[in-house]
Amino acid sequence: MNTFQFSSPTKVLFGAGKVAETGAAVQSAGGSRVLVLYGRNSAINSGILSAVLATLDEYGLSYFAEGSIQPNPRVARAQELVDRYAQQDIDFVLGVGGASVLDTCKAVAMGLWGGSPIWDYFSKTRPVTGSLPVGCVLTIAAAGSETSDSAVLTNEALSIKRGCSTPFNRPVFAILDPETTYTLPSYQTACGVADIMLHTMERYFGTNAGQNQITDGIAEALLRDVIENGKRALEHPSDYQARSELMWCGSLSHNDLTGLGRNKDFSVHQLGHPLSAVYDLAHGASLTAIWPHWARYVADSDPERFAHLGRTVFFLSESNDRLAAVATIKSFAHYWGILGLPTCLRDCIGIQSDDTLRNLARLCSFEGTRTIGTFRELTETDMLSIYRMANH
Repeated sequence: MNTFQFSSPTKVLFGAGKVAETGAAVQSAGGSRVLVLYGRNSAINSGILSAVLATLDEYGLSYFAEGSIQPNPRVARAQELVDRYAQQDIDFVLGVGGASVLDTCKAVAMGLWGGSPIWDYFSKTRPVTGSLPVGCVLTIAAAGSETSDSAVLTNEALSIKRGCSTPFNRPVFAILDPETTYTLPSYQTACGVADIMLHTMERYFGTNAGQNQITDGIAEALLRDVIENGKRALEHPSDYQARSELMWCGSLSHNDLTGLGRNKDFSVHQLGHPLSAVYDLAHGASLTAIWPHWARYVADSDPERFAHLGRTVFFLSESNDRLAAVATIKSFAHYWGILGLPTCLRDCIGIQSDDTLRNLARLCSFEGTRTIGTFRELTETDMLSIYRMANH
């Protein structure tokens, strides 16, 4: 094993019926005046929001509830909430939903603590020095934001998407009740599966690959579990076992456990962000549309790494590493196709102009000022080549 530092301070309350413990969890974390954020109608129609608010009432906690948090959450909405509640003495932010809601919670918590504008934290022009405590009631197995130190917001005015990672972003608790995911639309379930897989694979293809046996074993087992239970959840939406496996895998995929001893790559996430920012493409779909082409582009850097993953996850028997690497890439693409997810840009966007692809590479490279990736460092020229491959 290589050296690493690991901290996962989020308290997880996992299992059926755990939503009823929300009020107690907020109170134990010191919350008394709570800003509750949720998405659109699903939290209301499913009854989850009313159940959460009932537990806050039970414990005598004051709260304000705000919805209309969009997928690919917007900085404008987060800023609006900070401005509205800056004088309300909020001491706790609670998210009821998935990563879009929780990422907004983290941004709002930073803004209420340190002042605005929020975008300064995401553009790295202002350091994060603190945050209000955040908790969540998770309703989708996907991004793992419930145990991660990151938040991602879209700036519509600039057509860019940026992340902000800080230990202050770690939620103090996460309530994971698999039954809350039963009513998810199939496409959201599929996108969640993809996000879980890519959070794991973006770490798997970091530097020092192959030197961390137990880390690799955890990642490979998680991928096998998600591949099996992703299909089961789509075929049987109320399968508690499948939903519970996915929900816990989502949390493990992004609390850094699957990448200990390695430097993360996250090229595919970076390549996917402009697609979400410009086209409002679902995050999971942006990842599956790019990954097979990124993989083809970089596989020659270490074909044995791809081959090993295919042999352990898909049980490929091909002995030649280069052929096994190709088969591995095809196996992942085939699986995502079964889930109904895009595996190239023409499946979801269909970009007609090479100038548009150049603009995506320009956005991804921050106007040519940065490279991305650790498995293989990618320049703006490399980014454009991958976008072209994905659009072919």
